Amino acid sequence: MTMADTVAVMNKGRIEQMGAPEELYELPRTTFVANFLGQSNLFTGDVTASGTDAITVDIAGAGIKVPRERAQRHAGEVTIGVRPEKLTLHTSAPELGAGHNALGPGIVTDVSFTGVSTQYLVQVPGLPLITVFAQNMAFGPVVEQGAEVWVSWRVEHGFGLADEAEPEPRFADDDDTMSIAVQRRQRLEDELDEA
Repeated sequence: MTMADTVAVMNKGRIEQMGAPEELYELPRTTFVANFLGQSNLFTGDVTASGTDAITVDIAGAGIKVPRERAQRHAGEVTIGVRPEKLTLHTSAPELGAGHNALGPGIVTDVSFTGVSTQYLVQVPGLPLITVFAQNMAFGPVVEQGAEVWVSWRVEHGFGLADEAEPEPRFADDDDTMSIAVQRRQRLEDELDEA
């Protein structure tokens, strides 16, 4: 991305989004672009308020705000996101002003030192796993695995996606080895019966 003024992200032979590298990273329009260019924390919920400056989305009972100009959709069920490096970890419920969003409490399920930063995985009940990148400003992690934490971010760092929320799968993926072997055998038997 450092070699181009304009980047086109393609999905199945069509342009999903085109623009400056920073624009695509900071303001992806679709889930595909949000996850293609780095990692994103994505949450889906219903819009509970739509003002002139921001929309508010119900995420696990918390009213999460996204600037209106950074949201592709302003009503109904929407998917919103925030990049992991924009999040801050708190060891107690944060008392933040109107310009911040917060989710929690959650439990740190993994801590991974990556050099310049440490990656924390946080499980908040009712939400997908949240990834937080914290720059290593001191020796050792900010919190340990198993700690209770909250995450917060500035409202202007959020974004809202244009695509429809992914439908929940009717059945969980069945990817154990025995099941795959049985399915392949059944397909082979069906082919032999047809021949």
